Amino acid sequence: MTYLAKPKLHHPTLPKNRLGYTRRDYEGKVSTLCAGCGHDSISAALIQAFWELAIEPHRVAKLSGIGCSSKTPDYFLGNSHGFNTVHGRMPSVLTGANLANRDLIYLGVSGDGDSASIGLGQFAHVMRRGVNMTYILENNGVYGLTKGQFSATADQGSKSKRGVVNTDSPVDTVSLALIMGATFVARSFSGDKRQLVPLVKAAIAHPGAAFIDVISPCVAFNNHPGSTKSYDYVREHNEAVNRLDFWPTREAIAVDYDEGDAIEVTQHDGSVLRLRKLEPDYDPTDRIGALTRIAQAAAKGEVLTGLLYLKPDAEDLHAHLNTVETPLNRLGEKDLCPGAAMLERINAALR
Repeated sequence: MTYLAKPKLHHPTLPKNRLGYTRRDYEGKVSTLCAGCGHDSISAALIQAFWELAIEPHRVAKLSGIGCSSKTPDYFLGNSHGFNTVHGRMPSVLTGANLANRDLIYLGVSGDGDSASIGLGQFAHVMRRGVNMTYILENNGVYGLTKGQFSATADQGSKSKRGVVNTDSPVDTVSLALIMGATFVARSFSGDKRQLVPLVKAAIAHPGAAFIDVISPCVAFNNHPGSTKSYDYVREHNEAVNRLDFWPTREAIAVDYDEGDAIEVTQHDGSVLRLRKLEPDYDPTDRIGALTRIAQAAAKGEVLTGLLYLKPDAEDLHAHLNTVETPLNRLGEKDLCPGAAMLERINAALR
């Protein structure tokens, strides 16, 4: 029997963030996924993003469902909170945790089967409610744990490893997220760390439902000619609408672009997104325009990546419900049970 374990010793010259943590402090257990799996690249991007943002691991709650993708939270942020839910039910469990303790940073990790099939309804509702979370969908178009059947995100006309052609229309998760009210929507590729890391950092800083669909090739069942989720296909058909730079605050921002080449969007916490436009007319704050551009790309067989939509003045579920600033799990009995008179006033307001 073989046991995989990472050494706990760190080289003294490893770079540290402003908290004094090295990148190794944000890692988890050794991955048991197939060598070359795109999901491991996403884990590496998440590790890099949280390290660069200098977020204390214990402030993060990571939740997942069932599938290859939902195993990955074990491979990053080993010192954070974690909960593996049942198939397709990650969003509702995360919503409950968020309502109880708003002080944590919530990260939901899911797959195309977990989110676009059994969990499709849960995915839709967590987007429309604006739960303050970063939702990472690791999208490979197949059910990897059950030997490569097409998932709901598999493109019509794509071929399986055995040569079977998919005849079903795909569920486009970025379009669905936009329709359901997500206020931050992006798509990226697991093989493009330069694009993915800033997107993750921006999503973490965003107040509300932030969704990133990451095309993540399955090397065992969906990385062959005829697949539209393979490394070769995505690299050849990747159409990036913008490139993103992220700064936690406005201080010390170096300007390195020509006039008209970029736009800046200031977030609620003072952080800044700088979008370097690759398409001169693309406006990521135009939700209808984003839906149109996504549909146009799909018709051409393009994989549209980048920040697709952002609502700068977004609010989260706590703002919608007007909850108190103190996390509910820290309120005492007197706060939670204000008495019969208050209950009567609440009931009267509902009559």
